Amino acid sequence: MADTEIAGVGAVPQRPVELLVDHLTEVVGQEVDEPLLLRALTHRSYAYENGGLPNNERLEFLGDSVLGLVVTETLYLGHPDLPEGQLAKLRAAVVNMRALAEVARTFDLGQYVMLGKGEEATGGRDKASILADTMEALIGTVFLSAGMTGAGRFIHHHFDGLIADAAQLGAGLDWKTSLQEKAAEAELGTPDYVIDETGPDHEKEFHAQVVFGQRVLGEGDGRSKKEAEQKAAKQAWHRLNASSTTAS
Repeated sequence: MADTEIAGVGAVPQRPVELLVDHLTEVVGQEVDEPLLLRALTHRSYAYENGGLPNNERLEFLGDSVLGLVVTETLYLGHPDLPEGQLAKLRAAVVNMRALAEVARTFDLGQYVMLGKGEEATGGRDKASILADTMEALIGTVFLSAGMTGAGRFIHHHFDGLIADAAQLGAGLDWKTSLQEKAAEAELGTPDYVIDETGPDHEKEFHAQVVFGQRVLGEGDGRSKKEAEQKAAKQAWHRLNASSTTAS
């Protein structure tokens, strides 16, 4: 694809869009429609500052439905014994703002978004809401460019790990809750969480440690205290699970 030209005022992508195109082509198996891709990356704040350009909200609406269908089908086929209520909980653990933002960060999607000046100044490139909306718009773009087959490839590539995590967690759907249950089984007591904060108010980074007594069993980083604690709890859960499996 030729170099993508982006006109207008505001904050343009911080990385060449061609890098995102390369990623999509590799995962999906074909190039996506270029004008649609640029629209998927156009946040409403940028569109407003540039005379009402088309923004990504319609693509976001479409992508939300496509993601929900693919995840629902995966859960339905992969867990034939689960009742409807539990399947709905598993889907909710995967199709939500936090999960979408987490996936978006794995390939730096925020660096490609076109933002208004205000959003750029307040750390919009890493706001969970903006990342989640852009992720859904990107899925909508892939669907229109490559059909359900291509969209399925893209979604499975990026979301299968989250689906597996949700299924492993079971009814709790929360690593902190699951860790507490696992720790109780091992008679380790209640975990403590030690949090460190760095960075300015609009761009804080959090580092969490899960501590049992004097022993650190898990660590995690995130843009929020909750995200860092969940990642630390996940690491600790897997370590305890591996220890109990080895012991048995």
